[in-house]
Amino acid sequence: MLGLIQNYWFRFVRTIDDVQDEPQKNVRLWTFLYETVAAVASAVVILFVVFTFFARGVGVVGESMEPTLHDGDCLAVSVLSPVKHGDVVIVTQPNSIEKPIVKRVIAMGGEEVNIDFVSHVLTVGGKVLEEPYVAELTEKAGDVTFPLVVPEGQVFVLGDNRNNSMDSRFSGIGCIDEDYILGVAKYRVYPFSGLSDITIH
Repeated sequence: MLGLIQNYWFRFVRTIDDVQDEPQKNVRLWTFLYETVAAVASAVVILFVVFTFFARGVGVVGESMEPTLHDGDCLAVSVLSPVKHGDVVIVTQPNSIEKPIVKRVIAMGGEEVNIDFVSHVLTVGGKVLEEPYVAELTEKAGDVTFPLVVPEGQVFVLGDNRNNSMDSRFSGIGCIDEDYILGVAKYRVYPFSGLSDITIH
């Protein structure tokens, strides 16, 4: 009889404890859910701000930047970085192919560019440009006459796949007004490989 009473009392006390713990469990659950939702919402807001004011995500289409970039690569592009020699930039200037292009900045406004399509030597300001990033020597000429002085406020761009690229050698692309540069490619997001093989200074 005593054992039965003790067993009943034990179950009664445990039931009371469970009832008392239930609100605390609910509080912990709602706290966890609130913190999770708040964290996700904060992350979304931060990404929205970053990609609205500081960066863009851009996909590469075509083979004109091989071997540096390939068709289908995804890039993180800074919209605040100043444009410099060697930068890979996203160009939105209207052109003959009627779509944005991804090219490398070879010369800035006021600089003279010359390409010898026989010796395959490219000079900027009279100095031979070392180009470890190109797929092959520059053989393909366009309809632009060299030497060429880049107008102030513009840049001269070429693709790294020099003989399979529509770029500033062609009047349908021409020199690029800096106002039409969406941004500078900083990272290959997919497949990820970092910064060093994209920007050369």
